[in-house]
Amino acid sequence: MAQEYDLVILGGGTGGYVAAIRASQLGLKTAIVEKGKLGGTCLHKGCIPSKALLRSAEVYATSKHSEDFGVITGEVTFNFTKVQERKTKIIDTLHKGVQHLMKQGKIDVYEGLGRILGPSIFSPMPGTISVEMNNGEENEMLIPKNVIVATGSRPRTLQGLEIDGDQVISSDEALELENLPSSIIIVGGGVIGIEWASMLSDFGVDVTVIEYADRIIPTEDKDISKEMQRLMKKKGIKIVTSAKVLSETIVKGNGVAISAEVKGSLKEFKAEKLLVSVGRQANTEGIGLENTEIQLEKGNIVTNEFYQTKESHIYAIGDVVGGLQLAHVASHEGIVAVEHIAGKDPSPIDYNLISKCIYSNPEVSSVGITEEQAESRGHKVKVGKFSFRAIGKALVFGESDGFVKIVADEETNDILGVHMIGPHVTDMISEAGLAMVLNATPWEVAHTIHPHPTLAEAIGEAALAVDGRALHG
Repeated sequence: MAQEYDLVILGGGTGGYVAAIRASQLGLKTAIVEKGKLGGTCLHKGCIPSKALLRSAEVYATSKHSEDFGVITGEVTFNFTKVQERKTKIIDTLHKGVQHLMKQGKIDVYEGLGRILGPSIFSPMPGTISVEMNNGEENEMLIPKNVIVATGSRPRTLQGLEIDGDQVISSDEALELENLPSSIIIVGGGVIGIEWASMLSDFGVDVTVIEYADRIIPTEDKDISKEMQRLMKKKGIKIVTSAKVLSETIVKGNGVAISAEVKGSLKEFKAEKLLVSVGRQANTEGIGLENTEIQLEKGNIVTNEFYQTKESHIYAIGDVVGGLQLAHVASHEGIVAVEHIAGKDPSPIDYNLISKCIYSNPEVSSVGITEEQAESRGHKVKVGKFSFRAIGKALVFGESDGFVKIVADEETNDILGVHMIGPHVTDMISEAGLAMVLNATPWEVAHTIHPHPTLAEAIGEAALAVDGRALHG
């Protein structure tokens, strides 16, 4: 018997389950269809497991230098099996939490693969969902008034560097490693590649990063990229930029060997494993989009500012629509979509106000536009920059590399962007994000009294530095 709903969500990842919770709050009868586990990529194959491993790597790296803090421990070793067990325990705890939230919100969860059907006996419009149940039972038919597609993304591959799960891996396989390799080549120096490079290097793996662009983390401010490259090299990571991997020359034996054209010269790189980290692609196949008028552009679903597709009752959110492929973005896109469905007249998201984070060691965070972007858009900029080396709390932590940089408009005094690299900056960026939401000026941020000693003092000093008035540097 077909079940009727106000809303059916395809995908139970961060965007999908948050959308479902908001729909439940608004009184909509809601169901989620999830072929894997609730929580999706972020909880099971992305944000949470990778950060758990990064934390273990950070603790290990710090422990090796414990004598700097006066703590004598002897030889420090680690058990990677226990590292993985800790990661799994964290995932299981959070997974149970999401399941509880679904029961609390009276949200029905169908475990299986959902496909959108075209016009049928169930509905004159496309949108009925056929669920191929994981338990092998007969397909469930769901008849929703509205649909949200939140099917996420998967690691992208390069031709010739196809994932074999053994020697050539993506981040998915890397998270399940039973033993660490002695050496690894990471193709891609973006956010995910740099997080893995940092983590594996801290675990003692010999790491080489090969990046096609002329700098690593190329979407960040140039000063941040330059500092990150310096600190990665300081850790012993080999960074190769302006490198085009020649995929046809890949060789497998006891390890992997690839060739790359680097600034006009051919170079060969060898390692035990190869991690392909060249971005992610939307999961749009096999979900019945061909039965609708929904449009795709570069593999992503096209929507309006409220995430409606060309089929006005079918919405799409998260990685599947491209843009900023971040868990917190997917969540807020889901909230906007649900509130639009419920007639609540939500405000569209201003993507310029979304904070971005890289959880490497050191961390990176940013909000707004870079100095280069500001100048290219015609802004006359003024910049304030302040090093963590002059911050007492950073010295106490033993982590004084990095800085805070604020880019402002010289004529209007508006903050255009804030960029940070250093200790715990992913926890600090929300202050900058709030400042931009409130359209604060550097003067207002500077006159927010930051407690001493804290790392956040660097934000206040950088704000003062915009007008050449930093007190401690």
